[in-house]
Amino acid sequence: MSAFVHPDEIRSRFSAALSAMYRAEVPQYGDLLTLVADINAQALKADASGADRLAASGELARLSEERHGAIRVGTGDELATIARAFAVMGMEPVSYYNLAPAGVPVHSTAFRPVDPAALARNPFRVFTSLLRLELIEDQALRAEAAETLARRDIFTPGARELIETAQAAGGLHEAQADRFVSELLETFRWHAQATVSAETYERLVAAHRLIADVVSFKGPHINHLTPRTLDIDAAQAAMPARGIRPKETIEGPPARACPILLRQTSFKALQEAITFPGADGPTAGAHTARFGEIEQRGCALTPAGRALYDEALAKKDFSALPDDWDALRRADLAWFRYRATPEGLTGRAGTADLDALIAAGHVVAEPITYEDFLPVSAAGIFQSNLGSEARETAYAVDPAKADFEQALGRPVQDEMALYRAEQEASITATLKALGLTETV
Repeated sequence: MSAFVHPDEIRSRFSAALSAMYRAEVPQYGDLLTLVADINAQALKADASGADRLAASGELARLSEERHGAIRVGTGDELATIARAFAVMGMEPVSYYNLAPAGVPVHSTAFRPVDPAALARNPFRVFTSLLRLELIEDQALRAEAAETLARRDIFTPGARELIETAQAAGGLHEAQADRFVSELLETFRWHAQATVSAETYERLVAAHRLIADVVSFKGPHINHLTPRTLDIDAAQAAMPARGIRPKETIEGPPARACPILLRQTSFKALQEAITFPGADGPTAGAHTARFGEIEQRGCALTPAGRALYDEALAKKDFSALPDDWDALRRADLAWFRYRATPEGLTGRAGTADLDALIAAGHVVAEPITYEDFLPVSAAGIFQSNLGSEARETAYAVDPAKADFEQALGRPVQDEMALYRAEQEASITATLKALGLTETV
């Protein structure tokens, strides 16, 4: 019997297949990929030392393949099954995001690899949102939406079968892995035929455009894919000349010498032709939901760093957040990966003090890339692509993390615990490589 295909390889195949499908469905996404590739090439050429640092840390190798996507599911069962599908590809749910305070009736998690080696091989992520039907104020409409969602199955029989096979057997063989990618791709495919009447669709739109997007179709079509750029300001400025209309502002922190967390922009959602079922045959309509997004990822911040960032965001004044790698590291405001240098490996280190080892050139500290998302930014991207009728006021509800995790079938992982574990593991490995057993 042949060996199982590694989950990282299945994830890479699916990410590539999804990107190709979305490029065929939304040609402007292809323009976005070309733009980002050009901007990245320019950035690497302009900053040779930065390119060397990216190469040394493994960030450069993954850059061209890096994507994140987003889908919105309608029921707890859909969420639980998509979680099982992502698990086949080595993707775990990380963090809980409540978007209701920003007027978006969903709560979310991000499925992604959690092992640093898996992230280095392919950091594909899918920001996955669950519709909160309880936030639909019209009880009759809420019931109709629930009935509509209950009638659909967003997974093919083949996808369900292969998810079961992978769980029972512990993996998928070559032919099974390829078929899994093909079958699961159907869940993410665009369907131009609505499953509700034009009248119901308009009532859903009136409640919230995102509700209409989730409820009105056969499946949770991928609503955007996001390549990673090294210079989002340059990408934003270059979009109009490529015939791409960007959103007005970049979400996230301001431009900095030492990038932190996540900055995002997108092109405006496209208006796409759809048809509605009717007693006298299908009728024509239009739907606006899918768009293209660009992201720039910076360093992951510690809880203390995030608290300082949130305070700066509220004040719109980032002067209190150091814009210097060494200052961020010494103040424990950001997470870092440590590794021994060739000089350190061939020299004789007499201390396990990291600051002294760094000063001596025996150890380098590299910022750990932020692999997750910012709820305020996610809501901002969603709102900017929901049309002028997007709801601006917050829903008066408390976070529903327990409800989300119950639907998911498991707790979400704590992103801070993952970053802490990566930093601590790098310290242990570095000291061991240097022949030092002390901890600091």
